[in-house]
Amino acid sequence: MATQHTRIEEHPDIMSMRARYAAASAKPSLQAAEGLTLLTGLYLAISPWVVGFHTNAPLRVSNLVTGLALAVLALGFGSAYERTHGMGWVPAAIGVWTIIAPWVISGAADGTGPVVSNVITGAVAIVLGLMTAAMGRMNRDRSASADAR
Repeated sequence: MATQHTRIEEHPDIMSMRARYAAASAKPSLQAAEGLTLLTGLYLAISPWVVGFHTNAPLRVSNLVTGLALAVLALGFGSAYERTHGMGWVPAAIGVWTIIAPWVISGAADGTGPVVSNVITGAVAIVLGLMTAAMGRMNRDRSASADAR
């Protein structure tokens, strides 16, 4: 017995699902979280030069790459939240890595500046990631309860 799979574009509720996520992305709270996530990612990328630990190449590269990844995710959330809402947990994961990176990469050998910068930036990324994921989850839960009626 063969199972036939349909493409998502053929799903009967695709237009209403996209409309619900588009409405969620228009909320000021989610737009604020997206903008702050973008700024957090950009700060993380330039933090080695701002804080002064640019001589620590491994941590500098880590912050640059994860900061740019966070900024790109924020752009994705802002431009196509209806298709990227499932990745709302990724900024929180980047935040966790940002917090532990000074110890994992260099044993916090550069002093307190990189540690404090990474811990604060990582905590902000975690909070913003959880907010983004929660917005998508609340929207999905509301649509499921509306469909049940």
